[in-house]
Amino acid sequence: MNININVNNNDTLTEVTVNGEIDVYTAPKLKEELIPLSEKENVDMIVDLSGVSYMDSTGLGVFVGLFKNVRAHEGSFKIIGLSSRLQRLFEITGLADIIDISGKMEGEIR
Repeated sequence: MNININVNNNDTLTEVTVNGEIDVYTAPKLKEELIPLSEKENVDMIVDLSGVSYMDSTGLGVFVGLFKNVRAHEGSFKIIGLSSRLQRLFEITGLADIIDISGKMEGEIR
């Protein structure tokens, strides 16, 4: 399965939309595209995973790395649009206690 990554980037806000599956085959592409963006000072990064149907531990590792980079550069990191299956993955690994996995964008009514 392929992965589609769409990045909308301005001065301090980076919005990322991911579609497809995040696994051992697609995670390197995700990492290659997003890690440089996570190293900008004071970036606010929001990653929308509503189009992701599957993610394994390799994908979780990418998001941990992104989170660490963003925080090291005084930014904020949020993941939105998690399916119940992906939300459970973040919860059982304990990452939901560390990474903001809000269900919606700020200002969005749901």
